[in-house]
Amino acid sequence: MPLPVKLFCALDVAARADAMRLSEGIVGSGVGVKLGLEFFVAEGPEGVRAVARNAPLFLDLKLHDIPNTVAGAIASACRVNPTLITVMASGGRAMMRAAADAARKAGGAKRPRIVAVTVLTSLDKSDLIETGIDGAVADHALRLARLARESGLDGVVCSPHEVALLRGALGADFLLVVPGVRPTGSAVGDQKRVMTPADALKAGADALVVGRPITQAKDPAAATRAILSEMAA
Repeated sequence: MPLPVKLFCALDVAARADAMRLSEGIVGSGVGVKLGLEFFVAEGPEGVRAVARNAPLFLDLKLHDIPNTVAGAIASACRVNPTLITVMASGGRAMMRAAADAARKAGGAKRPRIVAVTVLTSLDKSDLIETGIDGAVADHALRLARLARESGLDGVVCSPHEVALLRGALGADFLLVVPGVRPTGSAVGDQKRVMTPADALKAGADALVVGRPITQAKDPAAATRAILSEMAA
């Protein structure tokens, strides 16, 4: 089942008022919103409902705990009707399977899709080596993505630089949600593995996540329209 939108705007702030301001002109324009752990801890489910309103919601919590705890968190998160929820692939097979099962039980026909984060786009090979993981970033991302699919998840979050590899290995029905996307001419910031929206879609991404190029623009609504235009080109 395809996602309802191909672009999620990352509202990476803690305060509801800031998130509401940034979402003005974006919600209702065919764009979803991504709210993360910082916002969820600060504002809770009520804040999430207020900001997302009727927009597709990407609840980016990156859950990573024992299977029972993650299953309970997924069940609770379903109450805000998210389209996507993230877990960490490094949590392992049992944890991811518990997350998928909890989403099916709690969400019913409108269950959220559970996607696993493979390798954060702020990390590169040297960062992985420091954590005891040797080899190429792409190889590690593929290994985790395969484990996520075997565990019953709907897809993964991956760098745009791993999209073509994962699409070829995992098929058309496995969701690839891609942060680290920067419109042409934008600053890279703290992302180390980035790509333009058009190139990420051509590589096989199902949905893109864009934050600062929208939220730090003088006119976020205009920036959103420009990205959608670039995606359609």
